[in-house]
Amino acid sequence: MRKAVVVFSGGQDSTTCLVKALKEFDEVHAITFDYGQRHKLEIEVAQSLAKELGVTAHKVMDVGLLNELAISSLTRDDIPVSHELQENGLPNSFVPGRNILFLTLAGIYAYQIGAQTVITGVCETDFSGYPDCRDAFVKAMNNALVQGMDRELVIDTPLMWLNKAETWALADQNDALQLVREKTLTCYNGIIGDGCGDCPSCELRKVGLNDYLADREAVMAELTRKQSLAK
Repeated sequence: MRKAVVVFSGGQDSTTCLVKALKEFDEVHAITFDYGQRHKLEIEVAQSLAKELGVTAHKVMDVGLLNELAISSLTRDDIPVSHELQENGLPNSFVPGRNILFLTLAGIYAYQIGAQTVITGVCETDFSGYPDCRDAFVKAMNNALVQGMDRELVIDTPLMWLNKAETWALADQNDALQLVREKTLTCYNGIIGDGCGDCPSCELRKVGLNDYLADREAVMAELTRKQSLAK
């Protein structure tokens, strides 16, 4: 039996990964992390979506310690999300160590349930400047988990080389375009669906959707080409 663990936030990217995984694996587990994020609504959205999609194994894990250690506009209500980069060249929405922790815990969970694959929606093409969304980082984490647990495991990143328009195409390819558009939470200001339209996350999402809707056929063809190359 092919089992997968999906790191699931209830946002556009992780929801797209989840609907894809449900078609490809025999058993899918979703894991959502409560790290005291700015919008607790994320967790409610993830729970609602998991239920709607028929995911019977959905774990919400308390990792509040991350909130104490990682200062970011996504972990502090008094730090507004900014379009400007910080002195270190990173956006102030970057949560240091977040994906290191999430992938480590997802890997442990996969070990316990006998899953061969951990799926995460990180992306280097439209990665918002986060260093822990890059392919080199994921490969390093994958190697560390295999070495540290002495067990084969694959961290799968279906969105790694897709732009946002192609991510929308992937949702459409899996019959989930409207679900992802209307019921996911990507907005840094905590608004479900199309969001506030102004924060960096909403801008990226909106541009990608507009690009996809403007030329579905061409974007879908490019998605198919990339999928073929990845096989």
